[in-house]
Amino acid sequence: MIPAGHPPVARPRIGVLLINLGTPDAPDARSVKRYLAEFLSDRRVVEIPQLAWQPILRGIILNTRPKKSAHAYAQVWSEAGSPLAAVTRAQALALKEAFGADVTVDWAMRYGNPAIGDRLRALKEAGCERILLAPLYPQYCAATTATANDKAFAALAAMRWQPAIRTLPPYHDDPAYIEALATSVAAGVAALDFEPDTILASFHGMPQRTLELGDPYHCHCRKTARLLGERLGRPLTVAFQSRFGRAKWLEPATDATLEALPAQGVRKVAIVAPGFSADCLETLEELAIRGRESFVAAGGTHFAYLPCLNDTPTGIDMLRTILARELEGWRAPL
Repeated sequence: MIPAGHPPVARPRIGVLLINLGTPDAPDARSVKRYLAEFLSDRRVVEIPQLAWQPILRGIILNTRPKKSAHAYAQVWSEAGSPLAAVTRAQALALKEAFGADVTVDWAMRYGNPAIGDRLRALKEAGCERILLAPLYPQYCAATTATANDKAFAALAAMRWQPAIRTLPPYHDDPAYIEALATSVAAGVAALDFEPDTILASFHGMPQRTLELGDPYHCHCRKTARLLGERLGRPLTVAFQSRFGRAKWLEPATDATLEALPAQGVRKVAIVAPGFSADCLETLEELAIRGRESFVAAGGTHFAYLPCLNDTPTGIDMLRTILARELEGWRAPL
């Protein structure tokens, strides 16, 4: 029994925090500038000494890139807002009652809003004494998974009463993930009015240096593509998108690959992005819009972008499976 005068104590609960990369609050230059300043100041993302990097970021990039990026965001923005935020919110809502009445599912963004620290504090105030951090990155990368966890741990460092924490491991080769991808891609290809000469799997790029330093991201991407190809019964063409700056990046590059395929006799292509749990600027604008333009300009005749798993029944079933596994021992079996 709680003694008289004791501060209110919420009933113990379990929390699940879905985490994705981030998005500006609006598709305008001011919002994009604020978002990019946070994103590109992350030392996990740009591994250049800050003394050298910040003058470039503040003096050049943040004065030139926001307007261009805002135009790109405007092409994919909807009434629900940023695609990434809208989908991640929908995923959390779809999983709301997936793990029983004592489990709360929430969502946050590493950069922008809702902030990881704010949502962690909200879960703790709601009585969550155990929280599963779930960065929704199938392939582990220090610039995605690790920095999301870093931000959460920084918020925990300011708490007097910390909840117990688990973190979702990468699921790049998880049978549930591969099966969900295969089901989604097969259905997408079957719905096309053409048979692709190849299926291009485009993963987000990373500097080559990250591989040399021991980041497993490149290997995880390659394994996902291999397993997916085996499940589909056809090999996939693998490429890496979103290069930035002058450093050498993982290759082959998606844009260069799309421009080269028609000359190789590949004029019909379907493209999928297995490294993204939700459609976003990089898939809807960079691939579906600019990728199409590049491919057609190079002589391609048929192009299709196949959506991410998003909050589809297939995608939600997969998330339910891998999250339930990580919650074992914390909650009673349903």
